[in-house]
Amino acid sequence: MTPWEIDAMEIANCNCNFGCPCQFNSLPTHGNCEAAVGFIIKKGHFGDVRLDGVKFALTAKWPGPIHLGNGTIQLVVDTAVTPEQREAVEKIVTGSDTEDMATMFWVFSKMSPNKLETLTKRIDAQVDPEARTGYVRVADVFDLGVEPIRNPVTGAEHRARINLPHGFEYRVAEMASGTTQTSGAISLEKNKGTHAHICRIYMNGQGVIDHAA
Repeated sequence: MTPWEIDAMEIANCNCNFGCPCQFNSLPTHGNCEAAVGFIIKKGHFGDVRLDGVKFALTAKWPGPIHLGNGTIQLVVDTAVTPEQREAVEKIVTGSDTEDMATMFWVFSKMSPNKLETLTKRIDAQVDPEARTGYVRVADVFDLGVEPIRNPVTGAEHRARINLPHGFEYRVAEMASGTTQTSGAISLEKNKGTHAHICRIYMNGQGVIDHAA
């Protein structure tokens, strides 16, 4: 296998209630899963291909829980990437050069037999984990915004984290409220003021790198 490693920030929004039942081995809030996710690689490589500064995004939709499969997924890479970087990102996201079940990319790919064409689009993304704010704007595909969860009575910001010691996506993530508007091939219908998380993902083909995550 080609050795690879990425240290990136992730912003994700799905259609479930805050906290996301998947994180607790429970079924989706509405019975199905719809998500938009953006990644900003701070530092990384796939073999000899450097991935520093690369941005990519995903939209995905499953008719039921993710583990039952039959999902549809589409990868988008930023217009600034080189052909070699695009190929590297495609291999990581499709679970190539990755041990079975080691990363969420491997799982999402295996549970999504309906893979749409990889797009190259301008991706504008920014994230502030401490403030629980950020956005991912993918031209002609989706616009995702994240803000703090707020107390429904007082409006005060509420802060919560999830710690997954054995997670295949992250070790610690900040919980937030996310809204996604879609204009691409995959339409997300209920992602308004729903679960979002911001986290650092530090992983390779064997999974999350504990000493850094």
